[in-house]
Amino acid sequence: MGDIDDYDFSTADAGSSTVYNMEAGQIRKGGYIVIKGKPCKVVDVSTSKTGKHGHAKCNFTAVDIFTGKKCEDIVPSTHNTHVPNVNRKEYTLIDISDDGFCSLMDEAGETREDIKLPDIPDGFARQIRDAFDDGKTLIISVLSAMDHEQIIAMKEESA
Repeated sequence: MGDIDDYDFSTADAGSSTVYNMEAGQIRKGGYIVIKGKPCKVVDVSTSKTGKHGHAKCNFTAVDIFTGKKCEDIVPSTHNTHVPNVNRKEYTLIDISDDGFCSLMDEAGETREDIKLPDIPDGFARQIRDAFDDGKTLIISVLSAMDHEQIIAMKEESA
């Protein structure tokens, strides 16, 4: 039998999945779907009738939640497809480093410094930096899905 010292528990993880399965026919406009390995928000769904070979098909038109690129996929409505676990969290912006990393604080007072200013959309990083340099207190929204986190919105905190 192995000794407890033989195992390394220093990097434990809760083991939560980044995606879950859902029947394609249950996904609606405004929901999320994984298309070509990317988390996307569904902007349109059309369902074709059952054909000669027996399956109604769902035609998904979606937009990548991080890049804004349009994606399309066709899945039989009774088949399972992946849906990303998407979380949105708000932080107060404390500081922006020279290399573009943001110091963020959540409501519990916990800080993190591992999120970079966003590349997409163009000019958004400059907009955040300019507002911060003007002395405004900013609330930053961070979207996380499939082991990727990105700043997607900012708003001024009202005093």
